[in-house]
Amino acid sequence: MTMKFHDFAQGSHEWHQHRSTHFNASDAPAMMGCSPYQTRTELLARMKTGISADVDAGTQRRFDDGHRFEALARPLAEKIIGDDLYPVTGSRGELSASFDGLTLGGDTAFEHKTLGDPLRYTPWDEGNGYHLPLHYQVQMEQQLLVSGADRVLFMASKWAGDNLELIEERHCWYASDAGLRAKIVAGWKQFAQDLIEFTPEAKAAPVIAAPVETLPAVSVKVDGALAIVSNLPDFGVALRNFIAKIPEQPSTDQEFADTEAACKALKRAEEALEAAETNALAQLSDVDTMRRFVADFKALARTTRLQREKLVAARKESMKADIVAGGVAAMAKHIRELNAAMPANYMPVVPADFGGAIKGLRTIDSITNAVDTELARVKIAAADIANRIHANVKAIDAVGNLSLFADRASLVLKQPDDLAAVIAQRIATEKAKEEAQRERIRAEEAARLEREAAAKAAAEKAEANRLERERAHAAQVEADRIAREQAESAQADRIRAEEHAKVMLAENSKAQTAIQEAAQAGEIPNVLADALSETANFLTASSVANAAIKTAAKNPDNGARLTLGQLNDRLAPVSINVAGLSTLGFDPVEQVKASRFYRECDLPAICRAISAHVLAACATEVA
Repeated sequence: MTMKFHDFAQGSHEWHQHRSTHFNASDAPAMMGCSPYQTRTELLARMKTGISADVDAGTQRRFDDGHRFEALARPLAEKIIGDDLYPVTGSRGELSASFDGLTLGGDTAFEHKTLGDPLRYTPWDEGNGYHLPLHYQVQMEQQLLVSGADRVLFMASKWAGDNLELIEERHCWYASDAGLRAKIVAGWKQFAQDLIEFTPEAKAAPVIAAPVETLPAVSVKVDGALAIVSNLPDFGVALRNFIAKIPEQPSTDQEFADTEAACKALKRAEEALEAAETNALAQLSDVDTMRRFVADFKALARTTRLQREKLVAARKESMKADIVAGGVAAMAKHIRELNAAMPANYMPVVPADFGGAIKGLRTIDSITNAVDTELARVKIAAADIANRIHANVKAIDAVGNLSLFADRASLVLKQPDDLAAVIAQRIATEKAKEEAQRERIRAEEAARLEREAAAKAAAEKAEANRLERERAHAAQVEADRIAREQAESAQADRIRAEEHAKVMLAENSKAQTAIQEAAQAGEIPNVLADALSETANFLTASSVANAAIKTAAKNPDNGARLTLGQLNDRLAPVSINVAGLSTLGFDPVEQVKASRFYRECDLPAICRAISAHVLAACATEVA
């Protein structure tokens, strides 16, 4: 929202009409209770009724001088600012301000005051205006708020003479105070609420003691017969009537003034009675009667005076206490109302100094105004705290996780920035806890799955081992069966081979015998006989070896391999070589570099072949 300009002259009817419907910068000090010219209660009454106090000739003359001095000082201000200034009136919402000058760009304002002793002896500081009396700072702060300007040039000047020559000039810059601005905004808000409820009272006339009835003069004289002639009985009647008219329980400023004046009259009566007594004593006639009258009336006057003086003092203190108690009760009621609008009783104790506010004040009106002003100040402070609490409650509720804010009652009292930092830190901590919790759960789940997988693998391995044992057992059983069958078959083959060898050896023996007989009979040459004998031996050995090989061929290949050295180790002390094995019909099945590998399953057959070969050789030798 920008400032709205109003095209009317200051002091015009339109200007006064505008001021009656807005909260003005010049009234802000009274609203804040810091104005030396008007009380807050007086401002409430003026804005409620629209009735302003009459301006006397002297005051109007000061106003006129102020306007002339302002116009004369404006060119001086323009030189300091370096820009032209225009007197304007502007408003922003309900707030209004009249400017002694404002630059066309709206960035700098000008405020002028007549230089008097209160400002002349101010410790001026060219750097800022924070040294100025508070009521001037409040007025300029609202001017900055309404206009949006950056600064105010505050100037005080004094002019004199027929030509109004400059006598003295002081100036400084005022920069905005965010804290004071917030107090002004809150103050006008509270003022608007108080204005609705405010009921103006008839303004009491200045308190002047009513005329005090004059007591008769005390007359005591001694006649020629030394008899005392006096008006003391009549004086006593007048004195008692006078005392009866003194208020016993004064409650207004008028009654207090009347009672105090009566006490002064009683004091004079005491002095007159004492003087009369002294005069009578000097005449020495009928002294005793006179002295009794004087003593009684003196005592009556003095006792009544002292009682009324104490009563006045006590009553004033009592009324002070009642007014202060009313302020305290109103403040407590306001706090209860603020708490009622909150989720809980979050409002703290808001410091109020009603006693300090009325210190040194004597009249009931001034005490009442001071208490009301202090009450308004405390209400403004309480409203600021309440607004902060509502904002903080909203910020906490927005998080959602209320378990993070068990100390909610103390947190809502923090400044918003501090609370935001606490919220961010706790959210981060909670997220870290949640992440740690999730990580722990993930780790536990991973460990559980790992345990289950390990258990499953162990079970599977155990099952596999069991199946493997069963398969191994079955294979072993089968292998044993096959081995038995093979052993039985091998035994049968061996028997058959042995039988075959025996047959072959017998046939060979017969052949050898026939060859020898034929050679001896000359049927064949000896050379041929030897050849036939060798051939028969060879065929016998071959037949025996073939039978062994055929027997060995029945053993299945299980993949196991033996090197030539391992074969020799198995057959030790018999030694064989590659060529010898090849002669028997056994060639290597693999070769790695120089190493040759034979099937382990052929070992029995190799042994039988060797055995057959040896048996054949043995048979040849025998033949």
